[in-house]
Amino acid sequence: MALTRNLRRPTEYVTMLNGEYSDWAFNEERAPRLKSKWREEFAVSSEHPLDLEIGTGNGYFFAHLANTNPERALVGIELKFKPLIQSIRRAVRGGAKNARIIRYDAVRLDDLFATGELNNVYIHHPDPWLKKRQWKHRLIQTEFLVELYRLMRPGSFVDFKTDSRDYFEWAVPLFKASPFMLARETWDLHKSEWQSENFVTHFETIFLNKGQPIHYARLTKAE
Repeated sequence: MALTRNLRRPTEYVTMLNGEYSDWAFNEERAPRLKSKWREEFAVSSEHPLDLEIGTGNGYFFAHLANTNPERALVGIELKFKPLIQSIRRAVRGGAKNARIIRYDAVRLDDLFATGELNNVYIHHPDPWLKKRQWKHRLIQTEFLVELYRLMRPGSFVDFKTDSRDYFEWAVPLFKASPFMLARETWDLHKSEWQSENFVTHFETIFLNKGQPIHYARLTKAE
C-alpha cells in the first residue's frame, strides 16, 4: 500500500483527501492513530453504535447508510482515491455528520480497530479474484473472519453480498466454520424474504440488468 505522501503526481482526489475532505477522510498514516478512539472522533459515548463498510466503491450505499441512520456512527474503508472521495462527498453533501472514511487495506483491520470496537459490518461485492492462483487474495479467509469476530461487539452482524457464485461457494463453508453464526443465506437475494430490506447498489444494478442473481449472507455474533 503506497503512502499518499509519497505519490509524485497526486490527483485531485488525493489532494481532496489531505485537504478539502480531511475532516472526514483519513489517509493510511492518520487512520491508525484513531484505533480504540473512533467514538471519541465522533464525540459519542462508549456505547454508541459504530458500523463499518469495507470497500465503499462509489459510495451510494455508504451515503445511504449514513444519512438514514444518524443515530449510528459509520466508518468506511476504501483503497482507491476516487471512490473514497466520492463516498464521503456523497455522505457529507447529504447532510451526514456521522460518517468518516479511511484509505487502507481491509485485510489489516487490526491496525485500525481495537477488540470489541465495532458493531455491524458491511462487505458488498468484494473483488472475487476468480483465478485459482488468486484465491489467496480474497478478503474472506479463515483468519480474516476470526479477526473480524474479535473486533466486533456481541449482538452485531456482518452482511456479505456478491455477484460471483464462485466466490459465494468459497465463502459459505468458511462462514459456517467461523466463530460467527450463519443467520441468513440465499443464492438469489432478490427472490428471497430479505429483498425488501436490501439497498440496491449501483454495482448491483449492473448485474441485475444482466439477469445475474446476487448472493447474500448474514453472520451474527451472539449476545
